[in-house]
Amino acid sequence: MNGWWCEQAWLPSGVVARNVRIDVSEGRITAVTPDRPAGDARRLSGLTLPGFANAHSHAFHRALRGRTQQGGGTFWTWREQMYAVAGRLDPDTHLALARATYAEMALAGITCVGEFHYLHHQPGGSPYDQPNAMGEVLIQAAAEAGIRITLLDTCYLAGGIGRALEEPQLRFGDRAAASWAERAAALSTSDTARIGAALHSVRAVPADQIAQIVEWAGVRQAPLHVHLSEQVAENEQCLAAYGMTPTQLLADRGALGPRTVAVHGTHLTQGDIALLGSGGTGVCLCPTTERDLADGIGPARRLATAGSPLSLGSDSHAVIDLLEEARAVELDERLSTQERGHFDPRELLEMATAAGHAALGWPAAGRLEPGALADFTTVRLDGPRTAGAGDHAAETIVFAATGADVTGVVVDGREVVRDGRHLLVPDVARALEEAIGAVT
Repeated sequence: MNGWWCEQAWLPSGVVARNVRIDVSEGRITAVTPDRPAGDARRLSGLTLPGFANAHSHAFHRALRGRTQQGGGTFWTWREQMYAVAGRLDPDTHLALARATYAEMALAGITCVGEFHYLHHQPGGSPYDQPNAMGEVLIQAAAEAGIRITLLDTCYLAGGIGRALEEPQLRFGDRAAASWAERAAALSTSDTARIGAALHSVRAVPADQIAQIVEWAGVRQAPLHVHLSEQVAENEQCLAAYGMTPTQLLADRGALGPRTVAVHGTHLTQGDIALLGSGGTGVCLCPTTERDLADGIGPARRLATAGSPLSLGSDSHAVIDLLEEARAVELDERLSTQERGHFDPRELLEMATAAGHAALGWPAAGRLEPGALADFTTVRLDGPRTAGAGDHAAETIVFAATGADVTGVVVDGREVVRDGRHLLVPDVARALEEAIGAVT
């Protein structure tokens, strides 16, 4: 049995308790006891929270950071730059880049990632000898970086509504949903890796192929994720082709519900919001990417009020910082309404922790309580951004701290980050520099 002593800990009640001992056995929390002396437990100075869940990631996009900021443009021009990087990756470079990116996530307090994976085949579309080579290296990368992963294997069949795949999309695509399902079924799992499904979008999956993906996920009780209404153009194209919004199309094909997570949901009608909320469909918001790509500000408060659980993702990795994603949800609402106080700190932390883990199929993670998975993150309270927090530690961390203030990370009862250093990838910056240099 391992024991950790937390100077302060954020408990499921929303209360910040002091002098909290967390006991762990076989990767599970066995006891959480406030007002205890440290004894022989490992000391964690600062505020300890459940590990953060990054519910939407494209690991290879990390290579684009800082390289897409010149010349203006839109999401669609950025996409061409993304395609160029995608075309250069192979299993070895994909592994190196993903491992370094996941290690950066661990340094920022992320203990679980949802990898929305569509980079399946060789350039030109020919399968690898091992058809899941590119997906298996992502699972390997997460293990080597010390975090959990839900590999959201993504069905990608079309280059747009009514359009065939073109270079470099050919390496994303399977021939049909049945071919995708056969390949995805061969992916392996472990104690720290699970497999979910994704349909890339209504642009990339024809309407008559959606049901098979939904069935595949349903049989396995697996998460089902989908990019939804990130761009106005997607809505316009869907209305023109099918006479309904993307949300309505998904509802019509049985793709919504409590195991489904819609990513972005930036441009939704009030009817779309009602459809998502009434069935408990989750929505993953990615504010730093949505603002970097000029996507827009999604209707977060209206979605939550309608009944959609909200989670968070760093998506394109313009930055990797779940605290920044969390506060951006509230601050973007303030900008769009000119009023404050749409989400309280507890709600924002729930998005970054329990709701994110649930969205990825890990409902036992995301809470500091007996029986939960032993995944937790400690944020310092003595740094320049957090000093003086006093009795407002949670509020200070949500609205002022960054991933750079994370000092400790435990995953499955094992230390991954100690004193701000990654214990499995000793020089994360160098690993990133080498991996990015190999594909740019």
